[in-house]
Amino acid sequence: MASEEASGSPRRSRREPEGRAPRQDKYSVLLPTYNERENLPLIVWLLVKSFSESGINYEIIIIDDGSPDGTRDVAEQLEKIYGSDKILLRPREKKLGLGTAYIHGMKHATGNYIIIMDADLSHHPKFIPEFIRKQKEGNFDIVSGTRYKGNGGVYGWDLKRKIISRGANFITQILLRPGASDLTGSFRLYRKEVLQKLIEKCVSKGYVFQMEMIVRARQLKYTIGEVGKLMVNRMLYSS
Repeated sequence: MASEEASGSPRRSRREPEGRAPRQDKYSVLLPTYNERENLPLIVWLLVKSFSESGINYEIIIIDDGSPDGTRDVAEQLEKIYGSDKILLRPREKKLGLGTAYIHGMKHATGNYIIIMDADLSHHPKFIPEFIRKQKEGNFDIVSGTRYKGNGGVYGWDLKRKIISRGANFITQILLRPGASDLTGSFRLYRKEVLQKLIEKCVSKGYVFQMEMIVRARQLKYTIGEVGKLMVNRMLYSS
């Protein structure tokens, strides 16, 4: 099974050659954006705050897909404010899909770990240090945020939407046995080489892509840890 939390023992850490100091891990955040002009400054500020307070080496890569609302202009200003070593704007001319956005972002990523998350404030950066601790504890290939375990949940959804979401997830668990409790979540930490391999194998487009990533991870016997996290309905920020 893909998840080491369910069975088996975590694989051994990769060792540095003797006589060489271990390099500091670096985390590259991939932020695909489309019409996120209002949300982008806040999510970037929260990311910088979380990383800086935790002493984590990081970079934030913004992949804007030709947003007509001026998201790219905002990203350019953020690059100037925080520095081009921390904020990297790597735009594309039009909307080309989530999977290709990750591929595009990874071409420019210098970290050995990749964090994917939404730019619309539905994912709070305060959970990232917990993702990192989880990965270190179990030496996992992937750490996925989940709405269905621990302190996970969704704020801002009505009861009907919650029931539909849980029901769909339950059916998917029975049919696919993915080894993870939240297939459609898009808040995850990957070893860079693992994400590259999974993207090579995936054929789905849009948000089904996230589901296929976890199913493929199980097939390739990658290990998956989970962190319960609270997702906030983006509609709360739309006013």
